[in-house]
Amino acid sequence: MVVISNYLMNHPYELTSLNTFAEKYESAKSSISEDMVIIKRAFEEMEIGHVETITGAGGGVIFTPSISDTEGRSIVEELCAKLSESDRILPGGYIYLSDLLSTPAILKNIGRIIAKAFRNQKIDAVMTVATKGVPLANAVANVLNVPFVIVRRDLKITEGSTVSVNYVSGSSGDRIEKMFLSKRSLKAGSRVLIVDDFLKGGGTINGMVSLLSEFDSELAGVAVFADNAQAARDTFEYKSLLRVTNIDVKNSKIDVEVGNIFDKE
Repeated sequence: MVVISNYLMNHPYELTSLNTFAEKYESAKSSISEDMVIIKRAFEEMEIGHVETITGAGGGVIFTPSISDTEGRSIVEELCAKLSESDRILPGGYIYLSDLLSTPAILKNIGRIIAKAFRNQKIDAVMTVATKGVPLANAVANVLNVPFVIVRRDLKITEGSTVSVNYVSGSSGDRIEKMFLSKRSLKAGSRVLIVDDFLKGGGTINGMVSLLSEFDSELAGVAVFADNAQAARDTFEYKSLLRVTNIDVKNSKIDVEVGNIFDKE
């Protein structure tokens, strides 16, 4: 049961036949079914995730990762405290996030929280823009067991043929910038979850949404690590783990609260 549990946790959202386990571990299919009932109960009681049994000739089991609201909120509240540290303020009113978004344990938990928030959406890929959003998108894609694609602000010869769009920078609001995505990165008809580290004006995310239309793909949702509550944006809906309500550069003070990631729809 330990080995099967480990397999399921490392292959989320994959349909696996019970015969696969029976043959691999040289056990009767009936024994595997009994073990699966115990695993399913344990996963649900510990809120690790859900194991769904699909009947029929092409059936099997699918594991969907999860995290309890209590654990998720506790993790985010701890991140609020870390983000509120006064030494995180950088020149220009920016906030230092790199240490948080480079810690594997933090990224793993963020991935679980965001994946649960979009559990009712069909997601084929996760998209982000280079470079700070890459670890975050990787963490989310790992939980969802889907590819992640990286949008770049400059051309890379290793990307091959690319599609580009112009967008208005959310930072300045009056500067036109360009972003690129390799033609091989995203399949037409994909449903894409956009993930980014910090949402200010929304220009970068609007640019990525424009790219999706160039690939005949659809926006499944937007998730950000943190957003600035003082910046106005109303062109898309999004979920945030943290919300920065005030940045006082003069007094080196940052006010942070839990974002809308736990709000019920």
